[in-house]
Amino acid sequence: MNIIQLRKDCKYAMVVPTSMGVRITPENGQPVHSSDIYKMQATSAETNVASISSYLGLPVKVLTTFVKGSPVAAFIKSNLRSRHMDYEGVEVEQGGPWGYRHQFNIADSGYGGRGPRVHNDRAGEVGRTLNAKDFDLERIFGKEGVQIVHLSGLIAALSPDTGNFCLELARAAKKHGTVISFDLNYRASFWEGREKELRDIFSEIASVSDVLIGNEEDFQLCLGIEGPEAGGKEIADKIDSFKEMIKRVKQTFPNASVFATTLRQVISANEHLWGAIMLQGNDWEVIEPRPIRVLDRIGGGDGFVGGLLYGILRGWEPEKWVQFGWATGALATTFLTDYAQPADEEMVWSLWSGNARVKR
Repeated sequence: MNIIQLRKDCKYAMVVPTSMGVRITPENGQPVHSSDIYKMQATSAETNVASISSYLGLPVKVLTTFVKGSPVAAFIKSNLRSRHMDYEGVEVEQGGPWGYRHQFNIADSGYGGRGPRVHNDRAGEVGRTLNAKDFDLERIFGKEGVQIVHLSGLIAALSPDTGNFCLELARAAKKHGTVISFDLNYRASFWEGREKELRDIFSEIASVSDVLIGNEEDFQLCLGIEGPEAGGKEIADKIDSFKEMIKRVKQTFPNASVFATTLRQVISANEHLWGAIMLQGNDWEVIEPRPIRVLDRIGGGDGFVGGLLYGILRGWEPEKWVQFGWATGALATTFLTDYAQPADEEMVWSLWSGNARVKR
């Protein structure tokens, strides 16, 4: 039984708050230090999630902030429009050469036994200024209407302003009956010296969330929930310990009705074992890890979340939510962008069924 209740008559299926930046990637899977030709793309984890719904025809809105007059901001806006996304955000003055900018993510995709390496350059990141006062939350959630707001721990932990912003979004969403999805996304460098502050923020958001997503590290370090140790056993042998962790999360945060995590074991940069676990109500859905081929791994987890939420928005049975999420996560790893760009649902279901035959 589907126990997620979506609002009707909403302008937006999904809203995501995010800090937009750009990723530059060397060609042909080469390391950054060896390369002199790069591809640049607009990126953020939260728009990676929302891309599944936007490419499949559902209305999506991005809440963000831009550097006024910046050509990178213009590049990002153009990209969001091409992904069929509305966006809203204030224009912040750059403030000179040492002022604000959009973050840079510098990453190679790895190849074979050489794993990917990611370098985040976030000094002066304009997204750290995201503030609830810059958005009319009553209009967005009350008058326009939103079915799902997807929050990420990456944004909640960026700065004190963004943490408060995510809290205010969660409170407004709760007030207006919007489903709240929260992907914990722990990052040690964001949490350093702010552990109590962020634990309080994350716990309050989790307490009102309907969908909670995270891996073993996320649940332990963000919420203090005991879970399995990283490494050690093969991922398929740890499924029971993942289930026990999720049960503890559910006991601590009983408002949520859906809990999910991906299962990933890296064989090489280009071959992973990919699975998923979801608890919906009292019913488990488990996808045992299956081999997938990987062109670029970045965005696979976001693709999973995007597919799961798309299944909820479409009103499917829960079994299909996690299957579609598994497939959109796997699909994302076949793109050079951080996000999957499904042509239609059939493309996704063909990947799920293992049908890679040519379609004419």
